[in-house]
Amino acid sequence: MFYRVNGEEESTVLNTGDIFFASTGTEHVAHPIGEARILVVESEGSV
Repeated sequence: MFYRVNGEEESTVLNTGDIFFASTGTEHVAHPIGEARILVVESEGSV
């Protein structure tokens, strides 16, 4: 997962069972390594 913190790009590798929480306004984008199954939960009206 790539995301921005204070204008700086950061990244982390998520493993099975990991959770990534993006607070309101956090820019983020996933770049899966191989096959991935992802559950995305959004608040109503957030998109």
